Amino acid sequence: MEVRLQKYIADCGIASRRKAEELIAEGKIQVNGEIIRTLGTKVHPGKDEVRYKGKVLIPQEKKVYLMLHKPEEYVTTVKDQFNRPTVLDLLQEIQERIFPIGRLDYHTSGLLLLTNDGQLANKIMHPRYKIFKTYIATIKGIPDAGKIEKLRKGIPIEDYITAPASVRLLKKQKNQSVLEIQIREGKNRQVRKMCEGIGHPVIHLKRICIGKISLGDLKKGEYRHLSQEELEYLKKL
Repeated sequence: MEVRLQKYIADCGIASRRKAEELIAEGKIQVNGEIIRTLGTKVHPGKDEVRYKGKVLIPQEKKVYLMLHKPEEYVTTVKDQFNRPTVLDLLQEIQERIFPIGRLDYHTSGLLLLTNDGQLANKIMHPRYKIFKTYIATIKGIPDAGKIEKLRKGIPIEDYITAPASVRLLKKQKNQSVLEIQIREGKNRQVRKMCEGIGHPVIHLKRICIGKISLGDLKKGEYRHLSQEELEYLKKL
């Protein structure tokens, strides 16, 4: 698809569209080896070679940062070998190639961040930064104070012991209860395994926060772009 030359230059991060028009008028832009001074000129990205000061201009990919309220029964991968629905099926309006930051398991709902910024994604997922993640877990039965303390101190799961966690009992019901669990690890199905470890399997699990980024009242299946404040917070971690 052809685009106007001034837009192409702006997309390469060289200048604003207005400034790009000035560069064209001043004869500072070459297309396929020819100096172009006509503002209405169109180029075909990937086919035409555009140069400024002797350097080939390549469009910069627009960085995208999204928050999605993942529903249950969606996988947090770009593709699924079993043809199950993926979170990208909910984001078909987004033109850029994006990917999930970390994962939520198939039966877990809640906050999922997606981006095309690999550097920021690696930062968020790196264990060194120990970003806490907050979950609301509805579990079978009502754990006593001793079991909740075990969750807080860390319990053995398979070949490791979980790191200390923040755990609050939010609600007691007839045959189930609701916990708020905050962890700084992200091992596979960790919260579910922690609850199973104290004899109270998870009925429903939802992630509501990643660090200070909160799901808020975003509805299942909906998404929004991160605010500038949220983005700055993640970049400063």
